[in-house]
Order: sequence, then structure tokens, then C-alpha cells
Amino acid sequence: MTPYCELGREELLELKKELTQKYEDAKGKGLKLDMSRGKPSTDQLDMTMPMMDIFSSHCDMKDDQGVDTRNYGCLEGIYSARKLLGEMLGVDPEHVIVFGTASLNVMYDSISRAYTHGIMGSTPWCRLEKVKFLCPAPGYDRHFSITEHFGIEMVNIPMTMEGPDMDLVEEYVKDPAVKGIWCVPMYTNPMGITYSEEVCRRMADLSPAAEDFRVYWDNAYCVHHLYEDKQDTLPEILGMCKANGKEDMVLEFASTSKISFAGAGISCLAASKANLDWVKKSMTIQIISHDKINQLRHVRYFKNLDGIKEQMRKHADIMRPKFELVLETLERELGGLGIGTWTKPLGGYFISFDSMEGCAKAIYNKCKEAGVTLTTVGATYPYKKDPHDTNIRIAPSYPTLEELKITAELFTLCVKLASVEKLLETK
Repeated sequence: MTPYCELGREELLELKKELTQKYEDAKGKGLKLDMSRGKPSTDQLDMTMPMMDIFSSHCDMKDDQGVDTRNYGCLEGIYSARKLLGEMLGVDPEHVIVFGTASLNVMYDSISRAYTHGIMGSTPWCRLEKVKFLCPAPGYDRHFSITEHFGIEMVNIPMTMEGPDMDLVEEYVKDPAVKGIWCVPMYTNPMGITYSEEVCRRMADLSPAAEDFRVYWDNAYCVHHLYEDKQDTLPEILGMCKANGKEDMVLEFASTSKISFAGAGISCLAASKANLDWVKKSMTIQIISHDKINQLRHVRYFKNLDGIKEQMRKHADIMRPKFELVLETLERELGGLGIGTWTKPLGGYFISFDSMEGCAKAIYNKCKEAGVTLTTVGATYPYKKDPHDTNIRIAPSYPTLEELKITAELFTLCVKLASVEKLLETK
């Protein structure tokens, strides 16, 4: 295919006419499709329904330590659930607290706690003149929403195919106002890449000026592989930090939301003993215990890490064809045109697409007018401001394959049309 930038004005005008007709035809179909969030599909949720049969009114509700999960107590979660999620993360259960249904809630509470009461005896952030947070971007929009909610100044850290630009990270943490960094280290949201061993090594060996600096390590996709024979691997960050004498520097989060039921799984925090003691001190005021019945349900359903891996193979069988369909469509329709690049993840829930500069909003709006909802452009950057108006997050998980085929083809049509219109501005 001839790159669009090599076409003359008359060729571009003729192409625009052809693409506009196709676009108008697509608009006339009255589509109503959603590819905006990384939601599990109905098939994925149905797959987990046997979990609902784990309990009946005749079940023994005590865990293997004799804890009656129907009653109060066990603030840190039942041991078997801590062990299960610890196995998933490669962490000793003694370094794990199991919470309720949402790791996002645990992350929010971690920031809120630091803001109002400080971290392990440090000055509460609310009393400081300036608080800054490093935000690798493109990144997870809900992370950025939390720090923005607390009025924390967010600093863009460009992402590479290896992870965050660590030269910048190492420089910024010399500022005592910098209190943390958001990380989705495995199959990142939205790029789908995994931090390299070198990035993880440098992250675990940071020397921040602020004693209350923390790496907020959101390991949401730690077992979410698409392939059996091609899988990314991630070093275990807590152990790396401990080896460097910096075991208090990281807070690791995870949940089963995209393993069992979205919004009805179990979540956890993995950290050093000192960090967990600090968290539990606050938790004793906040809650008596989380839903231990749901924790026990997950333990009895999955049993161990092998059970989780088997579940994830089933998820992959549903997800893999969707990712491959989108990637094949992008390559077939846009390959060689020079109007976009995209990632090719081996896991996770997203594909990151970068358009020509200044085209992402136009692509988003054209898709919306034609009945396809994408993630709002800019959402993958702090303050919802993509500095180059290029990044679009593609979430293939929720639509059916038939819907996804229509959506992917319409998306590429909108990319072509928006790109031609942009090029015509200068020709």
C-alpha cells in the first residue's frame, strides 16, 4: 500500500470522497456498539457461574484454620485466601491482606490514608504545600482520577515498549514533593506491554528523596495471558525491593475481578510487614472485617494457583480470537499506510493505537457518530490531556466476535478518513 503522506492533493480528495461514502453507509446502519471499557464478556461471566454452587445452607462455613466466615473478625482476611492470592503474586501470605471486591477501592484508600494521616509517621500530604505523583502515560485512567481527586499534581512519564522512562523517574524522585508512581507492570493498560527486567530492577532500586514515596504496583493482569506458548514474565517486585534494603517502598495490588466476577471477586494488598501494620492500624477504625464468605467461596472454587491458571486458560480461549481479529483487521486495513501504529499484546485486556498527530479526537468522534463508543480520547493521560492527540485505547473483550468485526472495520475506516482530512489541511 502507498503511504498516505506520499499521495498528492487530488489523490487525497478522491480517496476522501470514496471513504466518506463508505462512512455515510456505515452511519446508516444504526449501530450501537461499545468498545470503551475492558469488561469481561457475558461468555466469560457465564463460565464462572459454577462458583455460585459452592455454597448451600448445609455447608460448613469454617475455613481450614477454623475461622467461621459468617462472623466478625479476621481483619486481614482468611489465611487460605491470603495464601491463594499470595501464590498468584509469588508473595508469602504473611505479606498479604485480602480485602473486598475491588482493588481500585484499596488503591483509593491507600492514597486517602496517606493524604489525611501520612504514611508510617510521615507528614500527612494534606498538610504539605506541594504533592506530586509520577504517572506513566498512556496509562490507566482510574489511577489518574484518584490522584486528581485529591488535588495531587500529576507528572507525565512517557511510556516506552520496556515500561516507563526510568531516566526520568530516577530524576523526578530526587524531588521530596514526589510521593509515588502509578504502575501497571504486566500487560499494561492500555499498551499491553510488560515492564522489562531492567525497568523492574531500576524501579526496585530507586532512591527517592521522600521517605514516604511508594511505588503503587497495580498487578491487575498478572495471570491474564492470551497464549500458552507465548507469555510475558514479570520479576517479583517485593523481593527485589527487599534485596535492596527498600522493602517498604512498594505497595502491590491485585484482584480476581477479571478472573472470577467483575466487581464481585476478592482483592488484596501485598507489602512489607511495616506497611501492612500501618494499613491495619487504620483498618481497625474503618472496618471489622471484609466479606470472608466470598473469600472462602473463591478458595474452595479455585483451590490453588493451578485452579486459577486453568480458569485463565478458559478466559484466554474466549479473548484470544477477539484480539487476533482486531489485530488482523488493523494490519489488513492500515498496514503500510503510515497513519497509525498499534501494540500487539500477549495478554491483558487492551490494544493501544496511536494515530497521526492531531487525529485521535476526530477518529473518536467519527466512531461515535457511527454508533461505536470508544474510550474517551485523552483518558489514558493525566488530566485527560493527550499532548499529541494520538492515543486510543481499544478494548476487544466485551463485544461478540460478530460485533467486533463490524467495530474493527468501522474503526479503521474512521482512521483512514480522519487521516486524509488531516493531510489535506497541509496540501
